[in-house]
Amino acid sequence: MAKGNGSMTHDEIFAKVRTVLVDALAVDEEEVTPEATLTGDLGAESIDFLDIVFKLEQAFKFKIGQGELFPENVQQDPKFVQDGKIPPQGIQALKARLPHADFSKLEKDPQIGNVGEIFTVEALVRFVERKLGQAKG
Repeated sequence: MAKGNGSMTHDEIFAKVRTVLVDALAVDEEEVTPEATLTGDLGAESIDFLDIVFKLEQAFKFKIGQGELFPENVQQDPKFVQDGKIPPQGIQALKARLPHADFSKLEKDPQIGNVGEIFTVEALVRFVERKLGQAKG
């Protein structure tokens, strides 16, 4: 077994992310599938996102900058929200900031209430993979 986080496989990262989510959200392991959304399927609320960030930092030994994993103040920002919807330029800006997130549902129905749908378990795994890749360099 190789040492260090830089050589973790996708499955190993998923297993650790799942453990973090089971712990942070008090859900069953079976519920934490790659496609599960943090808010819709796993019942995460905004306060839980802070806990998830903290637990990911501990599990993977890296720092997550403010707004790096989950965007902040999107709902209050007119660039991102107009009439309860996220305009195309808002979606583009979010994609640039959150390359790990899954925008397929939001692009079909850009209601502000669907923002949580971009955060799937797989999105967290991709985020961790990207962070670990940067840490290697």
